[in-house]
Amino acid sequence: MAKKAPRRTAERILESSLALFNRFGEPNVSTTAIAADLHISAGNLYYHYPAKEEIVNALFARYDEALSGLLHAGADVQDVEDAWFFMHTLFELIWQYRFFYRDLNNLLSCNRRLEEQFPVLLQAKTAAMHDLLQALRRRGALQMEPADAMQPTATSMVVVLTYWLSFEYVRAPRQALEPESAQAALLHGARHVLGLLMPYLEPTQRAHLARLVGAYDQAG
Repeated sequence: MAKKAPRRTAERILESSLALFNRFGEPNVSTTAIAADLHISAGNLYYHYPAKEEIVNALFARYDEALSGLLHAGADVQDVEDAWFFMHTLFELIWQYRFFYRDLNNLLSCNRRLEEQFPVLLQAKTAAMHDLLQALRRRGALQMEPADAMQPTATSMVVVLTYWLSFEYVRAPRQALEPESAQAALLHGARHVLGLLMPYLEPTQRAHLARLVGAYDQAG
C-alpha cells in the first residue's frame, strides 16, 4: 500500500497558524510560536512566509474563496428551514476563521490588504442577504412591504453576522471562542440573524422558525 505524501510545510504552517490565531488571537501569536508548534526552525517558516502578515493574507484568501462559494446559495433558499441551514453553515465558516472577527479592528489597522478587501467581503455578504430576502419574498415566506425595507434589513443581518462572535467574546472572554463553545455560538448567532425576519415572516413560516429554534435550544 502506497504511503501518503507528507503535507507540504507551507500547508502545515497555515493549519498551525489558524489554530493558534483562533485560540490566542492573532496579535498574541508570533512566528516563533508558530515554528515551535510545528517543531521547525524559524528559518524554515520564513522561507515559506517571510512575515506573519503573509500568513494572515493566505488564510484570508482561503476564507474569502470559501465564503464566496457559499454566499451564492442565499438566492436558492425557499423557506425558513433553508434559511436556517444556510445561516448555520455561514456561521460555521465564520467560526472556522474566527480570529478575523475576534481581532478585526486590529487587523484592519495593521494590514493594508485586509483594509482593502474586508469591505468588499461585507458588500458580498450584504448582497447575499438581500438575495435571501428576495428569494423568501418571491416564494411567499416573507411579507416585507415595501420592498425597499430589504436593504436596511440585509445590512442589519450582516452587522449581526460580523460582530456576533465579538459579542460572545465580550460576554465570556475565557470561554466564548473555545472549541467547546462552538455549537452554542453558532446557534445563537443564526437565531439572532434570522430573528430580524420574525416580524415579516408569513405566520406558518414564523411558527416553523420558532420550532426550529426551540428544537435546537432543547438539544443544547
